[in-house]
Amino acid sequence: MKIGNSEINGYAALAPMAGVADRAMREICEKYGAAYSVGELTSAKAITLGDKKSRVFLEKGEAGIFGSQLFGNEPEIMGQAARVAEEYAPDFIDINMGCPAPKVANNGGGSSLMKDPELAGRVVKSVVDSVKLPVTVKIRAGWDGDNINAVEVAKICEANGAAAITVHGRTRVQMYAPPVNLDIIKEVKKAVKIPVIGNGDVVDGPSAKYMYEYTDCDFVMVGRAANGTPWVFDKINAYLKDRTVLPDPPLEKRLEILMEQLSLMKKYKSNITVLLEARKHAAWYMKGVKNAAKLRKMCGEIKDFRDIELICEKALAEGEDL
Repeated sequence: MKIGNSEINGYAALAPMAGVADRAMREICEKYGAAYSVGELTSAKAITLGDKKSRVFLEKGEAGIFGSQLFGNEPEIMGQAARVAEEYAPDFIDINMGCPAPKVANNGGGSSLMKDPELAGRVVKSVVDSVKLPVTVKIRAGWDGDNINAVEVAKICEANGAAAITVHGRTRVQMYAPPVNLDIIKEVKKAVKIPVIGNGDVVDGPSAKYMYEYTDCDFVMVGRAANGTPWVFDKINAYLKDRTVLPDPPLEKRLEILMEQLSLMKKYKSNITVLLEARKHAAWYMKGVKNAAKLRKMCGEIKDFRDIELICEKALAEGEDL
């Protein structure tokens, strides 16, 4: 698959998870097989107002192929923000029309644009006209069960210059709970000529293979399944390449990867921020460890870096939950 002039090698990309897929997460996932990554959703309005915190989200870092993701519902503002994002040299600009979070959707951004396809088209056109980079769009199946309009929105995005479409096969109302609707991804793929990336419930090699075969999508995107298990991309790549089923790394190696990810975070963020965010990341890495509930509770109480070391020591002492 190609996005603009970027040739995408591999089989799965890291999804743009707000508050999770930061620079360190992207780099660790790419080390373990992610083909490309998309940054955390970034407010177009905040960027145009000069907010320094928001501009941090635009930094590519050591990642390979990378897209900066913007959200907003004002075409002119989105275009202005895209020009700023372009200065940070991403490989493409991604427009978020899928975020279901109330603070985004209830203010006209994210998945709320699914309710106004005409406005969605104007947003895409403004961004496409404002930058030289390829522009991609991430959408959902629709707003709710009575308004499944991903095909309509995808065709409008394509007509206004989008280079690729990512489809999360759930509505905004469904959030992340029910099984993903692969049929809507399949319908979008049939309706447009640009690449279509399938998103939702890809957790391993077999589920990635099934999405590819059922929907005929051009690529797949992995979100929550990468939390605490960045090696999921290596597993997907091996399975789709020659049906090799890779085991998870042994516990000691998994904990080494956790510490590697936290070490990267320390390069880019303050210690207090790293410690706060380490609580959720460390908890995710406890999956598959004996007495994981107790260990996750300890993760939620992390106050210094020694706490993290003690949790890892405790996890090794407990062993794997075979």
